[in-house]
Amino acid sequence: MNLPSKLIENAVNEVAKLPGIGKKSALRLVMYLLKQDVSFTEGLSNALTTLRKEIKYCTKCFNIADEELCNICLSKNRDTKTICVVETFKELIAIENTAQYRGLYHVLGGLISPMENISPEELHIESLINRVKSENIQEVILALATSMEGDTTAFYLTKKLKEYSVKVTTLARGLPIGGELEYADEITLGRSIQTRITYQ
Repeated sequence: MNLPSKLIENAVNEVAKLPGIGKKSALRLVMYLLKQDVSFTEGLSNALTTLRKEIKYCTKCFNIADEELCNICLSKNRDTKTICVVETFKELIAIENTAQYRGLYHVLGGLISPMENISPEELHIESLINRVKSENIQEVILALATSMEGDTTAFYLTKKLKEYSVKVTTLARGLPIGGELEYADEITLGRSIQTRITYQ
């Protein structure tokens, strides 16, 4: 792509590094930014820099947070006897948007995947077990992707949780096999939360 300015070229190359953004889309975004007031671009730049430098992860559930604990863990209005286990905070957001679940969460930070050399030790599994032991948890919902990695992780967690008197459930299979939770529509995801089943 031949561009009249090295400054534009550099900006396009950086924006094009974002997922789902090609060079043409990046150029459109850069040209849009050029048309705005300098304060608009500065505001965007400052927001992104602050985000990257100051974002935290909840020390309890590993959700993204502004402080040591996230808003969900701090809330007095949650069911503190239920934990919904998700892969990343994206699935947490998807489930929250259904407004069908009022319990707590635990973000694993990934799924067990021998192919990608991701072992259980690299995920937040031990801290989940510790929460079940110390927080009087009565139900653990495994809200993981219906993929080989998701099923492997669910099987591993179920084995680890067997020695504790906790009910382990999974989302009802209204979700498509191989589908990602963040892309599921809210009605399907909400029904899956409501009609969860015991994990076997």
